[in-house]
Amino acid sequence: MKIALAHKRLDLRGGTERDFLRTAEGLRDLGHEVHLFCGKFDIPAPPGTFAHKVPVLPLGRTARLLSFAILAPKAIRSHRCDVVVGFGRMIRQDVVRSEGGSHLVFLEKMKRAEGRLRRVWHEVSVYHRSVLAVERRQFRAGNYKKILAISDEVKRELTTTYAVPREKIAVIHSGVDHERFHPGNRDSARARIRKQWGIPVAAPLALFVGNGFQRKGLDRILRAWESPSLAGVYLLVVGDDAGRSRYVSWAKKAAPERIVFAGRQEAVEDYYAAADLLALPAFQEAFGNVILEALASGIPVVTSRTVGAAEVLTGDLQEGILADADDERELARKILRMLERARTSNLSRAARETAERHSWKRYFQELEGHLRTVAQTAL
Repeated sequence: MKIALAHKRLDLRGGTERDFLRTAEGLRDLGHEVHLFCGKFDIPAPPGTFAHKVPVLPLGRTARLLSFAILAPKAIRSHRCDVVVGFGRMIRQDVVRSEGGSHLVFLEKMKRAEGRLRRVWHEVSVYHRSVLAVERRQFRAGNYKKILAISDEVKRELTTTYAVPREKIAVIHSGVDHERFHPGNRDSARARIRKQWGIPVAAPLALFVGNGFQRKGLDRILRAWESPSLAGVYLLVVGDDAGRSRYVSWAKKAAPERIVFAGRQEAVEDYYAAADLLALPAFQEAFGNVILEALASGIPVVTSRTVGAAEVLTGDLQEGILADADDERELARKILRMLERARTSNLSRAARETAERHSWKRYFQELEGHLRTVAQTAL
């Protein structure tokens, strides 16, 4: 097939961007002719694919958003592709790969986490109003053939918010690199990473991985770390945020010797290997690839029920799902309980086995099947 993949930019800064790149490579490796349509190319297109720059307006993010949403479908049309897959906001495409869920639901969830001024800003922001306008158009009947949601949670959002028929949405979970993220990394990385950041080798260590600290629940974690019950537990924060200094100051007050900020890390697999548990009590996370990465590395997770990847947790791993992620006492109890279970049970094996059911090979086979069906379907 001749397949068009469209997203506002090609880079490695976020989860959607990485999945966009990986999808291009995966479909190419299956023998398809892959064309990438982006407003910006910060990295080269993968070898064997075709890059097309969409002429977006460089006048701020609202102008870039609207111009890409309108101009990308026009740019793609002239190339006569068999199927068009949109990874972002476009007014028309054959397949919507919805990795972030509904922006309207995102704003509603963030209202509960942010202060009054920030909530007012979201209400009056031209950018957010523009995103919602494009989103309404994107999910209007006739502007798509199929939606591929990253989780059941995203599917629920779209059926509820935009009355998308359930049969129009298929759920495809992301995959994970089982070789890069592997329990065997502990032998080479655990002692080295802990020594680098001044964490005792035998100390229980929870890991937070992500950019966008508030949305992903670092506020909730720091409140939990103020509890005496976590006095012996270390926290390692990997990632960055525009408000990083506020979190560092907060950590110095909450547990100055036991909370470490490592910033962005390319070899993040080494940090999973150094940890005993991943904590992701996010306010809003459509899926959360970090959960699959942690499981593939053989460590359990503590996460919010509304995080999309929570639905892959089964058996004893479900014990890490929070009933109320805003309750710092429950969060502290869950962390302690899962740390204990990780030391005294086969939880590591269960984590790895769960991750092995989510391979990129399986993902691309499912994706290819949906794209073939859509390519043969008229609106």
